[in-house]
Amino acid sequence: MRFKRSERIVYMTQYLLKHPNELVPLTYFVNHFGQAKSSISEDIQIIKETFNAERLGIIETTAGASGGVTYRPKMYVEEARELIAKLCELLKEKERLLPGGYLFMSDLVGNPKLLNQVGELIATMYMDEELDAVVTIATKGISLANAVAKVLNLPVVVIRKDNKVTEGSTVSINYVSGSSRKIETMVLSKRTLAEYSNVLIVDDFMRAGGSINGVINLMNEFKATVKGVSVLVESKEVKHRLIEDYTSLVRLSDVDEYNQQFSVEEGNCLKRFN
Repeated sequence: MRFKRSERIVYMTQYLLKHPNELVPLTYFVNHFGQAKSSISEDIQIIKETFNAERLGIIETTAGASGGVTYRPKMYVEEARELIAKLCELLKEKERLLPGGYLFMSDLVGNPKLLNQVGELIATMYMDEELDAVVTIATKGISLANAVAKVLNLPVVVIRKDNKVTEGSTVSINYVSGSSRKIETMVLSKRTLAEYSNVLIVDDFMRAGGSINGVINLMNEFKATVKGVSVLVESKEVKHRLIEDYTSLVRLSDVDEYNQQFSVEEGNCLKRFN
């Protein structure tokens, strides 16, 4: 069967969208369509120019015998600002305030469409880092980490606070919670993360940063390098934060639990888009 160029372009575009940050050899499309490599290269150039013109992401091509094409999703600053404004609007509902100055966010992290957008935003900020895995803490951070990892085409590493027999041999550390000042434990299976990996830490909420600081210490046990830390919401009501270098999408401040009042504003992540 001979395919028209328009048919080839539709198929290739769909395939690249389903395989973000994955190098697809040109020979895959050459063999699939039974077409000359030069024709496939011309098709990809059309896709590349369209994506650039419409700001749909980045199409990268690699020359040589092992060359191919890679689709890199990218969120531009206008889209990022619009998404953060939407998050602030959703989070400012006063019924969301929970005891201890936390926010109810289960509906947000359970919204696939919204979470995919958040994942693309966070992934865009760290797209140029040499990453091997996205790391998070069970349980609410898992959905967010999966959304980020899907865009980056990386595995998700989940740290737990209890040891399970199904995890096999594990590494555990004790850490001090930044908000409660209690000593807690976090555990990670030795098989989950290779030594010397480069990781991105993702979580849904951060107060003083005790848990994330614990994750960083646990990563040291694996000789891993933390390339970034990103949270969906950070609390501004903290005098001494244990983490300095991080990005946040939304910032929670002016918390008054008695009157059920608080403020939400954009976090610091938009600085990464300049």
